[in-house]
Amino acid sequence: MSASVTGLVLTLNGQRLLDSCLSSLDFCDEILVVDSRSTDRTPAIAEARGVRFLVRDWEGPVPQFRYALDNVRTEWVVSLDQDEMLTGELRESIRAMLAEPPDVAGCYVNRRSFYFDRFLKHSGWYPDWLLRVFRTGRMQVTASGAHYSFHPQGPTAKLAGEIVHYPYESFREHMDKINYYAEVGGRALREKGRKGGLGAGVAHGAFRFFKLYLLKLGLLDGRAGFINAAAGAYYAYQKHLRASELGPWGPRDADRDSDA
Repeated sequence: MSASVTGLVLTLNGQRLLDSCLSSLDFCDEILVVDSRSTDRTPAIAEARGVRFLVRDWEGPVPQFRYALDNVRTEWVVSLDQDEMLTGELRESIRAMLAEPPDVAGCYVNRRSFYFDRFLKHSGWYPDWLLRVFRTGRMQVTASGAHYSFHPQGPTAKLAGEIVHYPYESFREHMDKINYYAEVGGRALREKGRKGGLGAGVAHGAFRFFKLYLLKLGLLDGRAGFINAAAGAYYAYQKHLRASELGPWGPRDADRDSDA
């Protein structure tokens, strides 16, 4: 007997690709969208698709996923970000697996991501195996800075097909996300007792570029590989610089006193 499955999507102002995302999950018994108070057309798109739509303030990926999973009513979950969709091959692989589910906690699937003018085949972006199909209650979600990941509680398998990912609409959006990720990452470093600083920022930024462009063969991804490596270096530099920032910029009391 085929196992039941929920398609799960967390959203925030995801109108750009949400309809395609939800369409790729239409084979699921139910689609659950947990929204963080979007102000664009996200709610209307979800409503038109007939999904179950819940709203909750964003407190970070771990609390949000725990809330979402507490509201899942099926044995299995297929989790997608709002800018991802399943290929036809992966849809069929999931359906075949659910028809006779193996004794596993979950299944890894590969993801290919579009950047600048192509799908990256190197640069540390591909292959990108992620646990996105899993049994409810046999997965643990963790976060490092602004990034989350799922960890199986038991054996796993791999499925044929891919998730297609379009993470950025433009360079501006990429820079906006780098700004956000660097802020969250800088705070996480401070919480671990690491002070960061200019020297650490330059060193980590340089190594990040070297890793993505040379070690991860980003040079084989053409202009997109170079741009991605440069953006990665800027993120690492900003993260360690922000870890050293103790407060808002501007004159300190001591400076004002010395000028009096």
